[in-house]
Amino acid sequence: MKIFSSTQIKNWDDYTIAHQPVTSNELMERAAMKCYEWLIESDFNNFTFKIFCGKGNNGGDGLAIARMLTENKRIVSVYILESGGLGTDDFQNNLARLYTCTQDINFIQSEKQFPQINHDEIIIDALFGTGLTRPPEGIAGMLIHHINKVGATVISVDVPSGLFSDKSSKESIVVKADYTLTFQQYKLAFLMAENELFFGKIIVLDINLHEKFYKQHDARNELIDIDLIRKIYKPRRAFSNKGHFGHACLVAGSYGMMGAAVLAAKACLKSGVGKLTSVVCKKGYDIMQISAPEAMCMVYGNTFIKDFKDAEHFNALGIGPGIGMHESHKELLQLLFKNFKGAIVIDADALNIISENKKLLSLIPANSILTPHPKEFDKLFGKSNNDFERMELALTKSQQYKIYIILKGHHTLITTPNNKGYFNFTGNAGMAKGGSGDVLTGILTGLTAQGYTSLEACLLGVYLHGMAGDIAANKFSQEAMIAGDIIEGLGEAFKQVVK
Repeated sequence: MKIFSSTQIKNWDDYTIAHQPVTSNELMERAAMKCYEWLIESDFNNFTFKIFCGKGNNGGDGLAIARMLTENKRIVSVYILESGGLGTDDFQNNLARLYTCTQDINFIQSEKQFPQINHDEIIIDALFGTGLTRPPEGIAGMLIHHINKVGATVISVDVPSGLFSDKSSKESIVVKADYTLTFQQYKLAFLMAENELFFGKIIVLDINLHEKFYKQHDARNELIDIDLIRKIYKPRRAFSNKGHFGHACLVAGSYGMMGAAVLAAKACLKSGVGKLTSVVCKKGYDIMQISAPEAMCMVYGNTFIKDFKDAEHFNALGIGPGIGMHESHKELLQLLFKNFKGAIVIDADALNIISENKKLLSLIPANSILTPHPKEFDKLFGKSNNDFERMELALTKSQQYKIYIILKGHHTLITTPNNKGYFNFTGNAGMAKGGSGDVLTGILTGLTAQGYTSLEACLLGVYLHGMAGDIAANKFSQEAMIAGDIIEGLGEAFKQVVK
């Protein structure tokens, strides 16, 4: 599912008006009707509404919603933020229509005109939409602060006022909405952790923008959805044997940290790989053999892995979970990067070693997959001021080093060497626990060994990982679930993909 920029969405509106039998005002009416229907269906029937409007088209949406509620016997008061000039044509049209059914229309020119709002009233925020270009200031900023401090339920139209769609809003005052009724598709801002306090529950309302525009225009960013995953997934043939599904190698674990290696190995096996060899230290050998009997073992080093370099005959290589921060690991990575000709899945301590030896970045084989969380990412590539900057940096580094970066988070971001980003929509906060990343490394290594491209492995792996986490949370709760439960959920996750 494509995520268009605010400019593309404006162009999509214009294209719809030009190619459908619909005017700009009629398209606004369509959007307002969808909002009105959601309000009624969501049992907001018996509430009093206070609707705050700017003089742009977002405000026009608010006026149309006010009219629909008023005509259907709801108690509505409208407050228009005065800007000193006329509103847009569609705003003015809807203002004239609203005057035919109510006189409870108020203009705000100063803080003294802010209305009292009761806790049991519903605020509809239609002050500013996706066309906002600078942070609200002056009376507008004070009004947003007034709305935020009341404690009433707030419903924003399209985006919370003050929130930029395509860039950071850290320097902006933003309405804190309980619900955001957005049109046609997710906005990029809704996928950034820094905006979590602003948009509440996102409701996407389909306003029937022209399908041809969507098909004809590319988007830099996309949401991973089930349709994309089902196109990637490769069903097994009846006459398959284990040789068809690859031989994976995981370099993981050290004395006291074998749990990470075991989790990665079990996840790799559950991903469908034909064979797995776990490279472990001597102190971890018995643990791995007992915990994951389906995996073969190779021993290098005593308390941590040392001197392993013979990885050429494997179909996929994953390295990092639990290997520790040992001085000889720099040489270990150098040798593996040099000798292994395919893509490598790089996680955890391997990422930390690279962050302390930045020259290793240029040695990473093309199409390799790095799986940092934000702090690991910052150590690798430098700190960012906000989530949008970090996204841009990830895209830049993916291109520079010809690698795939999985930036882990609530909506995990996958960046690619061709300057494209994918956001994941499966997963939950119960996965924010030790071991979850090790599970992902195992899944990615197993999928890569099976012949999935790096992009396919990233998309399918992240999606399955999150879905298995959702299955675990439904069974055990987000609080009680652990990383091993994600592994146990992989079977059901695969079943949902192949339905």
